[in-house]
Formats: sequence, C-alpha cells, structure tokens
Amino acid sequence: MGRVTVKIKVQNTDDIALAASRRRSRPPRTIEVEALVDTGATHFYLKSSVIKQLGLRKVDEIASLTMSNRREPRTVYSAVDLEIQGRSGTFRVVELPDQSPNIVGQIPLEEMDWVVDMENRRLIPNPQHKDGVMCEDF
Repeated sequence: MGRVTVKIKVQNTDDIALAASRRRSRPPRTIEVEALVDTGATHFYLKSSVIKQLGLRKVDEIASLTMSNRREPRTVYSAVDLEIQGRSGTFRVVELPDQSPNIVGQIPLEEMDWVVDMENRRLIPNPQHKDGVMCEDF
C-alpha cells in the first residue's frame, strides 16, 4: 500500500456568503495545499496554521479516536468549500496539529463521489457512476 495525496483548494464559506451579499469587498480567503487521502478517517481535517490563514470560526468540539486508540478532543471549525480535481462540496473542518498532514476523510470522498485507486495511488471518479457524481440515498 502507498500514500495517496491530492492538491486541494479550500475557501472560507463565510467569506463567500459575505461577498455574495456585497458585505465583503475582498475575495474569499482561499488556500491551495496538499492533503492525505485517508479512507479510515471520517471528516475533513486541516492543520491549525491553515485554519488560521482561512480565518475560520470555532463552532464545536468532538472526541476523536486516534490510530493509537486514544480519545483526543478536537475543535471543529466553520464550513469551507473544498475542491478536489474539479469537484467540490461544503464541509466543516476538524483541527489537527501542524505536525499532522491535512486529511480528506471518507465523508468528503463519498459526497464528491471519489474512489481511491491504490494501484496507481490516485483518486478517480467512482467507476460505478458512469454519468458523473451520484448520491446514493438508501
């Protein structure tokens, strides 16, 4: 097994809303960074320094179970627009220490209909959905 990383573009959705209502004259705070794709992780995670650059607001706290089976408190921040390879969605952000990589977990992957191609170490569109992004509601 190898690592799969992707370039992501992240925008502050609060800034997007303010710009749309003409209450913000500057463009939304945006950053492009690398992220690890981790199907064992649940959410979308960003380093503290990236969260600070985006100017996100604290909105919640959650408990996180780590790979070493420890419970860690994590801070959840306001939503961002996450774009990966031309597909995008809106997700809240869970904070990670700066020593950790940014991580795209299973919820964003599912919503944007990405599948991990481990052989070629990349994200690919879900091959079961030939007509593009599809939401499976059961």
